[in-house]
Amino acid sequence: MVDIIECNPEILGGKPVVKGTRIPITLIFELISLNYSIDDIIEEYPTLTREQILTIIKIGKEFQENLQNINLEQYLKKELAQS
Repeated sequence: MVDIIECNPEILGGKPVVKGTRIPITLIFELISLNYSIDDIIEEYPTLTREQILTIIKIGKEFQENLQNINLEQYLKKELAQS
């Protein structure tokens, strides 16, 4: 499932993008938060497929569920204080 995402320091400074594109994964979620439909996203970014977008959404949902009980801000503060 995650094989549609790549991180390459030569592409957008290593930010996760849809494999084979320069489209950041965060952009997909940003567009969804702005109430774009999958069809709207494809209209704006025709190199993306419905299956890619659905897979990215499923990955995001899994992350969201797994992070539900974790306070990342608190965790980062603790870890950065030990650096």
